Amino acid sequence: MTATRTSFVTHLECSLTGEHYPAGEVHNLSKAGRPLLVRYDLGAVGAVLDRERLAARAPGMWKWRELLPLPLDEAPVSLGEIETPLLPLERLSAKAGVRTLQVKDEGRLPTGSFKARGLAMAVSMARHFGISDMALPTNGNAGAALAAYAAAAGIGATVICPEETPPINVAEAEAYGARVLVADGQIDECGRLIGEGAAAGRWFDVSTLKEPYRAEGKKVMGLELAEQYGWRLPDVVFYPTGGGTGLIGMWKAFAELEAAGLIGPERPRMVAVQATGCAPMVRAWEQGEEFATRWEDPATIATGIRVPKAVGDFLILRAVRESGGFAIAVEEEAIAAALAEAARADGLLLCPEGAAVLAGWRLALERGLVGRDEQVLLFNCAAGNKYPLVPTAPRIRLAESNGATL
Repeated sequence: MTATRTSFVTHLECSLTGEHYPAGEVHNLSKAGRPLLVRYDLGAVGAVLDRERLAARAPGMWKWRELLPLPLDEAPVSLGEIETPLLPLERLSAKAGVRTLQVKDEGRLPTGSFKARGLAMAVSMARHFGISDMALPTNGNAGAALAAYAAAAGIGATVICPEETPPINVAEAEAYGARVLVADGQIDECGRLIGEGAAAGRWFDVSTLKEPYRAEGKKVMGLELAEQYGWRLPDVVFYPTGGGTGLIGMWKAFAELEAAGLIGPERPRMVAVQATGCAPMVRAWEQGEEFATRWEDPATIATGIRVPKAVGDFLILRAVRESGGFAIAVEEEAIAAALAEAARADGLLLCPEGAAVLAGWRLALERGLVGRDEQVLLFNCAAGNKYPLVPTAPRIRLAESNGATL
């Protein structure tokens, strides 16, 4: 890297048509109405970045600066984005008679979810470009993350939530000072309002995959995985899929790591997990479609994957198919059962989306889609205690109770 080089970004590229766009300008979607992807001079990255240099750096999201879009001479908007741990589900796996499952626990990040990765990057780039107001629709965690990082950057934030959004998420975004509105519709319908406001010049639209940089933050999950697995990758990755930014980002990360000479051509099979009450990707995958039609009347307790229509649908399906993976949908009862099982067997309180992933793995195992000896990684995308839990503990009266007989 020369002393004057501040970025390895070469251009932005339409994910559908391949058309190039200049990286030094503010963009939302391409002219074709599809996500823009950041492209890098990966040969130059490989010339200055190797495994030893990375190992010597402090762990965390920002150790990967050469593979991120923020200029190297600019400080990121950071709230302490750690490298999230891989946690074993030892007792649950032993009971099932399989190689120990591992969970990448994204709930350890700021604001308690993996949305922190994407919004840390998007807000950092917004500050770089001088953007003063940002907005997005959210089922919960993205709104809290935008609100937090926007507050840290001194940028205005507006969040529109469907009325089924967990109250804690609404309150959290409000606590960070965002303008929060609750609407009687689904997330894509809230997104329409965000888009109209952006067109009117009220704010910059930072909706999922409608700007280039949230995916760049999310792809760090894939970068971390490669190093955590000793520069190899697990056999199968199960990922909770709504908008799909993380799945798309990780697939992009693996290709970039290979081009930079950090890993070989081996890839995990990527599995998109959805709920049966909102499974547009599963339906499209099963029908062999390139794009997914909107899912009407979506319903699931896993609100983060209650996304009836995703702008990056074809990118999700492309990653699943190129990897030799699959898409799978799980019932609500299976999600609830998986949540209880992981908590009681191994002390890990998954979020509902993470529980859906565990349920998806179990269903895939039953169907013979994944082997008992394969190295399987499950994503838990948020802290489980951010979601409503219903206590069932009996009440006692101290004056009438004896500890020896309870």
